[in-house]
Amino acid sequence: MTHRPLRIWLARHAKPLIAEGVCYGALDVAADPEATAQAAAQLANCLPQGLTVYTSTLQRCELLAQYLRGLRADLVFKNAPALREMDFGRWEGQAWDAIDPAQLSAWTDDFEDYRCGASGESAGGFVRRVHAALLQCQAAHAECVWITHAGVARAIAWLSQAQRLAPLAHAAADPVLPSRLGLAAQSWPPFAPRPGHWVQMDWPQPQGPHPSV
Repeated sequence: MTHRPLRIWLARHAKPLIAEGVCYGALDVAADPEATAQAAAQLANCLPQGLTVYTSTLQRCELLAQYLRGLRADLVFKNAPALREMDFGRWEGQAWDAIDPAQLSAWTDDFEDYRCGASGESAGGFVRRVHAALLQCQAAHAECVWITHAGVARAIAWLSQAQRLAPLAHAAADPVLPSRLGLAAQSWPPFAPRPGHWVQMDWPQPQGPHPSV
């Protein structure tokens, strides 16, 4: 089966209302309303007509979608739980420097499979979740919008990087990922749009992400 290229407008929620240095992923943190309104206005001025907007169901993303909906009646909005941030389990809401260093070391030593905070996700599971969402959108659209999180952007960047270095089975001819991804903490990309900003990403993406704002 051949999959057509997909272009994603990957928008990150605005600044969250939480102290610096606190672990938050699945934690349902609110976003700054004024910063969200500014981000929505800027995004509304750039998006092509009639795109489908997929939104993480965490409130910091839903608020951006709500403001954007008020500005662009032509867009189609859909909730997308798969676009939620990575779940850090019992680490959620804790300061990063208060988390047991042995647990953090266990995570970085077994980055693909270690479940964060005992009850959270592994990085491998998270990447597979994002990959499945990519394939679903690729089957339905040539272009769409994701309102999502930094971790999701990094997962896409990692998948694109892995494809360039050693093509994975998610290439256009075969959407199934291998049983082992080869994820390592040192290869996890630092790239992510700033809060309230976005990038355009092409999937598959031979040249990597490039900031548009």
